[in-house]
Amino acid sequence: MKNLKLPISAEEKKQLDTGFLTAFGSMPTRYFSAPGRTEIGGNHTDHQRGRVLAGAINLDTRAAVKCNGTNTVRVLSQGYPMSQVELDVLTPVAGEINSTPALIRGVAARFVELGCPVQGFDAYVESTVLPGSGLSSSAAFEVLMGTIINHLFFDGKLSQPEIAQISQFAENVFFGKPCGLMDQTASAVGGMVTIDFAEKGKPDIRPVDFDFAACGHALCIIDSGADHADLTDEYAAVTLEFKALCEYFGKEVLTEVPEENFYAAIPALRAKCGDRAVMRGIHEYAENKRVTQQVAALQKGDFETFLQLIKESGYSSYMYLQNVIPAGYIQHQDMAVALGLCEYYLQGKGAYRVHGGGFAGTVQAFVPLPMLEQFKKGIDGSLGEGACHVLTIRPQGGVEMEMAL
Repeated sequence: MKNLKLPISAEEKKQLDTGFLTAFGSMPTRYFSAPGRTEIGGNHTDHQRGRVLAGAINLDTRAAVKCNGTNTVRVLSQGYPMSQVELDVLTPVAGEINSTPALIRGVAARFVELGCPVQGFDAYVESTVLPGSGLSSSAAFEVLMGTIINHLFFDGKLSQPEIAQISQFAENVFFGKPCGLMDQTASAVGGMVTIDFAEKGKPDIRPVDFDFAACGHALCIIDSGADHADLTDEYAAVTLEFKALCEYFGKEVLTEVPEENFYAAIPALRAKCGDRAVMRGIHEYAENKRVTQQVAALQKGDFETFLQLIKESGYSSYMYLQNVIPAGYIQHQDMAVALGLCEYYLQGKGAYRVHGGGFAGTVQAFVPLPMLEQFKKGIDGSLGEGACHVLTIRPQGGVEMEMAL
């Protein structure tokens, strides 16, 4: 799957050049970009080697870069302290868990394992994919680092899906978050894609050509305003409970367990794994089938069926997967409030659902264009100016940028 070039305007280049010069005292030589992503279908199915429908978006993380002739990677992200990683240590560092240096070190380590002669470089990074926005700022950053290293030191030998796998490795092993592969793949590959993760290490990635605006709807992401920084245990519990279900059957992931076997074993699973785990299993089977149905509906141009499936996905996440309200939260139920606002302002039109990991972050809505202005006004009025983001699908994934003609 060949990536498309991304032009960089003179104004964008000047802004990155200025940041790089201030940070490192010289001018950069190359420029790179990786987009955020929106999950359209398949909520928490990727880590069970299921199916997803996802798209790269027109918000990105971009970098001005230059080799520095040392064995040190220095990355300054706008608004954050400098991250510095010595390449003579390419194993996980306990003190770096949940940090930017962990991601840099993890990506570099995997490239070295694959035979890439990684050397030191400087990077100044700016992003419109806000942290905690539910649009996968971490995946965009990981893919950005992988794309930089692939082009600077490996002659672009690795494909974008391979860079996605390296990014997941860095997040799982070095950063300490047991994420699936959807976020990184959508960011790395670009466009709208459906991905089947059934074959371990070899995701089946297929493009889905569809224009939401042509069907009279805008794709919106609503920032609930919640902070998910302290919710790692909630996210981890989802995968741990799936793992408990799988262990009962002696399987690695739930997609290896026939649905009828799961339902037949529910009495034993309730006793062994608990009811929440069972409910999450119910979600997994239904959600995985929904992705196939969503793709088929889009390919047939049946947008009404697609919207109905989006609604069903949202209900399933709320009722069965239970990734809207963190356990024990009473005073703060930000995601639930955002979902309630979507229901009120959409008035039965369009569709809305939990977006991404859940618990905090964002809600996704498909809003009829005649309602968009009023919908955005209502959401922003309740959750804060700029809470409602209107997005488009970006064709390019992780890519080197070149000057626009």
